[in-house]
Amino acid sequence: MSQGQWYPPEWPDRIRALAAGELTPAKPRRAATVMLLRDPGARGAASGPVVHMLRRRTSMAFAGGAYAYPGGGVDPRDDDRLIGWAGPSLEQWAARLGVATVTEAQAIVCAAVRETFEEAGVLLAGPTAGSVVRDTTGADWEADREALVARDLSFAEFLDRRGLVLRSDLLGAWARWITPEFEPRRYDTWFFVAALPEGQRTRAVSTEADRTVWIAPAEAARRYDAGELLMMPPTVSTLRALAPFRTASGALGAADVQDLTPVLAQARLEGEELVLSWPGHDEFTKHVSTAGEEPAAGEDGGAA
Repeated sequence: MSQGQWYPPEWPDRIRALAAGELTPAKPRRAATVMLLRDPGARGAASGPVVHMLRRRTSMAFAGGAYAYPGGGVDPRDDDRLIGWAGPSLEQWAARLGVATVTEAQAIVCAAVRETFEEAGVLLAGPTAGSVVRDTTGADWEADREALVARDLSFAEFLDRRGLVLRSDLLGAWARWITPEFEPRRYDTWFFVAALPEGQRTRAVSTEADRTVWIAPAEAARRYDAGELLMMPPTVSTLRALAPFRTASGALGAADVQDLTPVLAQARLEGEELVLSWPGHDEFTKHVSTAGEEPAAGEDGGAA
């Protein structure tokens, strides 16, 4: 497998239409994803933490076959109802995330916590502001998780039913990437970092993934560079940023100084060449010929 980026065959026509004013960009859907970290223990302490990743099924319309973190779109119901909350205030989160309202901030943080539970079985919540649940296995927990996935149960209802408060202090906002304007399926995605709570373990429960791994960020990035793992630019960028940290708590502690300026991918056509770029991330700039060639196998470089 090459390390080059994959692009859908309709991209050149859509980019031309956007440049000509003939294409109205789709509104990005708010989304959140979580880089869940775990320290490897005394034997591997020198190597630093590992991160939980899922390989999306190749049948998925969005980023099929790519390695990613647990995550997904915001549930609009998470804007509407106040929930049990611990950690920084909603006003602080709104300022950090760069959003206008506290309800929007709540919805984004809720999406991060809910999606981590839905896709990895890990729950960043507890019965008090200073505690976290230690075990989310068992038939009753699985029934609630499946109800959340099906949207039969809102996250606020789930927390109320369980008597839990969301531990927003266990999350740190790390980055923000927005899918380019010519894509029909667009996301405005906030990337968070968190440490695996003591007593909990990940479970391979996501129906959107066919494999899960714990892997050192530097190793995952190396395997991307070698063409062994398929990833999107936001994933690779965040892996490289996590690689220097020696502990999960160290990475979490550094979240407040990360730049959350949105990264919006750009594309242009220069003759018969498609040029893809991500401002501030020159390593992902690609020049792809569109002259009588099939799109190269590789990664979906435009999505975030």
